[in-house]
Amino acid sequence: MDRKMAGRMDRERAKKIAGKTAKRMDTGPGTGSRKVVNGDKDRVTDSKRRVRDEEGKTGVGKSGKRFARNEDALSKQRSGEKRRDGSSLRERKGADGLSVPKKQNGRGFIAENRKEDSKRGGSYGGRGTRRSNSICPVLNLCGGCQLLDMEYAEQLKFKQKQVEELLKGLCPVKPIIGMKDPFHYRNKVHAVFDRDKRGNIISGIYEENTHHVVPVEKCLIEDQKADEIIGTIRGMLKSFKIRTYDEDTGFGLLRHVLIRKGFSTEEIMVVLVTASPVFPSKNNFVKALREKHPEITTIVQNINGRGTSMVLGDKEHVLYGKGYIVDELCGCRFRISSKSFYQVNPVQTEILYEKALSLAGLTGQELVVDAYCGIGTIGIIASKAAGKVIGVELNQDAVRDAINNAKMNGIENIRFYCNDAGRFLVNMAEQGEKADVVIMDPPRSGSTEEFMDAVGKLGAGRVVYVSCNPETLARDVGYMKKLGYRAVEAWPVDMFAGTVHVEVVIQMTFCGEKKK
Repeated sequence: MDRKMAGRMDRERAKKIAGKTAKRMDTGPGTGSRKVVNGDKDRVTDSKRRVRDEEGKTGVGKSGKRFARNEDALSKQRSGEKRRDGSSLRERKGADGLSVPKKQNGRGFIAENRKEDSKRGGSYGGRGTRRSNSICPVLNLCGGCQLLDMEYAEQLKFKQKQVEELLKGLCPVKPIIGMKDPFHYRNKVHAVFDRDKRGNIISGIYEENTHHVVPVEKCLIEDQKADEIIGTIRGMLKSFKIRTYDEDTGFGLLRHVLIRKGFSTEEIMVVLVTASPVFPSKNNFVKALREKHPEITTIVQNINGRGTSMVLGDKEHVLYGKGYIVDELCGCRFRISSKSFYQVNPVQTEILYEKALSLAGLTGQELVVDAYCGIGTIGIIASKAAGKVIGVELNQDAVRDAINNAKMNGIENIRFYCNDAGRFLVNMAEQGEKADVVIMDPPRSGSTEEFMDAVGKLGAGRVVYVSCNPETLARDVGYMKKLGYRAVEAWPVDMFAGTVHVEVVIQMTFCGEKKK
């Protein structure tokens, strides 16, 4: 008995020691076997966020942190909407450390007619606490909509103040242009697929600072039809015996689903991102999906076998339809592929572009350079009022789309070049070429001194700067001032209701080296 008693005491002592060791080794939620998303590379950020853009435009903010109004919100923004290839996770539309007072009545947006939306805002099955007073049940974990519970009028005041503070002493700021309906505006929706602890298939977003998936059925800023299609796909996987991809083991097929919708045309693209090109019963799967959603116009399989946080891979197969959708913007039609950069809020985009072209003051004679042109949206729209337009973009896929878009619209006075915008303008300046107007729409990181120096050498009389990051805009406006450019006026446009992000379009004119 003594021996047995001693053995049992030894085992109990060992368990206590092991328990203490485990506590010392615990690094907190969001770590361990799960991969942590590092850094914010202008894109990946669509962690689901990403990929949210930015997105899409990725790193995310600190998990569970709320935001404080007295902190510099925009200075710590992460990239969310501004990416050129659309191949990364939707960047978290949030920011580290920004915090605003939360409305305790849960009304948000003053949307009395949106009570139903708040009831079905989403399903929550993740870790952490659930905010019963929020119109979004996963607000604490998602981190994408930092201002969602703030009344919309207060959101606009908040963004107006931030832009005014950043551009103080550089440029007068006009009143922000808000949205008529700040809900369900995103025409690009991304969902990551996984299984919960019980083995149930889930889809949703990554919890902040982790790759732990928070289940989401409906999102208050995403297109409702897109959310519905994602839910249908989730429900079909079991019957087709399709396994979701496991990042830890590397097994499974379906990684992500990306939905893109044409606002004016209602065309819908479904992108199934798989870890392998082998897709069992894909024809039957596509047929079943189309039967449930005949509004889908094209389905694409994108293969991403890489162990990275990027959403889209390089290879694609068209499973149904044309492999792209078409949308209309400012009277022009644009072809949008899975990787195309295309603004996620089409209603506000038209307002933004119309304001930009108004500030450009085109008369039909000017040579316009559309820098960072993407798929050519601004340049093609501007070509109707300009003498000639040159579009410059580094992403080859985007340039290919831009060329096709020009042909689709019958535009003959525009040329696109695949090149670094700064290097291209430097070459133009060295060859003695001139430009009348430069329209620049850089990524969240802003422009480069090389590019801005080249703008000055080209002798551009007017510069229209479209920015998705007022902080880098202020930096660049300050540099342009040294080159003899005066900022005339800035117009904030709210493209991303519920988040801290805001677009700003600014007009600069050349006053000469003596800044007269």
